[in-house]
Amino acid sequence: MRFIHLIIACSLCMPFAPLYGGERAEAAAMISEPATKQTSKGSSLTRERMELFQWMEALYGVPWHYLAAIDQYERTINKKRKSAPVTDRLTAITIPPAVWSGYLNPEEDDTDESSISFFGGIGIDGSGDGQADQQNDIDVLTAMIRFLSDFGYAREDFRIGVWMYYRRDRAVKTIDQFAAVYEKYQTLQLDQHAFPIPRRYTYSYRSTWGDPRGWGGRRIHEGTDIFADYGTPVLATGYGVVEVVGWNRYGGWRVGIRDMNNIYHYFAHLSSFRKGLKAGDIVEPGQVIGYVGSSGYGKPGTSGKFPPHLHYGMYRDTGSGEWSFDPYPQLRSWEREMRRKKK
Repeated sequence: MRFIHLIIACSLCMPFAPLYGGERAEAAAMISEPATKQTSKGSSLTRERMELFQWMEALYGVPWHYLAAIDQYERTINKKRKSAPVTDRLTAITIPPAVWSGYLNPEEDDTDESSISFFGGIGIDGSGDGQADQQNDIDVLTAMIRFLSDFGYAREDFRIGVWMYYRRDRAVKTIDQFAAVYEKYQTLQLDQHAFPIPRRYTYSYRSTWGDPRGWGGRRIHEGTDIFADYGTPVLATGYGVVEVVGWNRYGGWRVGIRDMNNIYHYFAHLSSFRKGLKAGDIVEPGQVIGYVGSSGYGKPGTSGKFPPHLHYGMYRDTGSGEWSFDPYPQLRSWEREMRRKKK
């Protein structure tokens, strides 16, 4: 609530001004840093973060869901960056010291905006406290907005700006997907999940991650097999974007969905897909995406080489690569929650 009061107060006295045009907006210099101490948890911090993004949108014109998408991407990757510990932060965006201060700047933690500019850094004093602080949410967001504004805020322009910052195609795709989901649902609270098989259907499973597999060469099983009858509906397990719909010689007819935690969910051996499902679709937990089958292990259309089941895999993006991990604990957790809700 304190942040809402700050927004109201500032909106009454601060006209909008662009980041460029001779000098920075005087409005930015009048900003008092919002209260960011973690005096509350969960939904309260999420609400404050949302208010911050919407405030920056009102001030600078950048769509709030762009900032939220970048912040969420930073939250989900394992960063190996040399920076001061983040304590009183609402956001997770961490600009590398060399980028912030300038690659040739001898002071990686430089807070002097003039010297940062001299060395080509992007750091800026957005809060108006006289320091360009890498641990100040307002300063960091203002610096990121200033960088992106060079390219524009249309969707394709934004994608170019993100690529110029991260230099990684996967980052561009994921951030673009996050932005689309946030824009659709108009909230940051998208962490709900669902078990992939509806409760009213018969199914069974156990932990099979890491078991040996032989077809197509020696490899390990990167998922959990959930056995169910042909035609059993398969549900999206979280909010996300469909990345892949089609055939894979190992997984047969399969669907790949990236969720809002930057985890890729792999649904394989399907008999068919939900009608009209395609790459780029936004899905939510509990939404039907396909139906259990026994497809795979051969050319398109191959089926029946094993009993019908859903192969469910999870892969985490670390910022430099993608690795599988055991989905069994998550499945058990979602199953318990499903049963609890039905009581």
